[in-house]
Amino acid sequence: MTRKQKRLAVIGGALGFLGLATALTFYALGQKASYFYMPADLQQATVAPGQRIRLGGLVEEGTIVRGQGTEVAFSVTDTEKSVKVVFNGILPDLFREKQGVITEGSFRQDGTFVADSVLAKHDETYMPKEVADSLKAKGVWQETTQ
Repeated sequence: MTRKQKRLAVIGGALGFLGLATALTFYALGQKASYFYMPADLQQATVAPGQRIRLGGLVEEGTIVRGQGTEVAFSVTDTEKSVKVVFNGILPDLFREKQGVITEGSFRQDGTFVADSVLAKHDETYMPKEVADSLKAKGVWQETTQ
């Protein structure tokens, strides 16, 4: 092998390695992707049981039911539709009715959303961007002025 052929072989090997590393990175990121849905969006979407998604909206009034231990059941609504959510863990301190929330998890076969994380708004003016945008698009967003 000449010097030029060795150099081309090294460059080709390096490009092949970088291509493989890039492909594996995109594959891994694609497996971790969680798509965001509002309850009304779930009618048009095809979400398979067990597929990880983010479900956002407002905690529906009168639906918080505390079970044994740290289990909590509640509904997330966008004022059109609501989805029953079950969460087993410690809820954020500011979790309450009529507050913006994003849950992450998957659906069971019976249609109940099992959340493994719950994010709640942290002050009077903050709401997760996805939730606020979706509520504005539906015309139910109300600006708060101070």
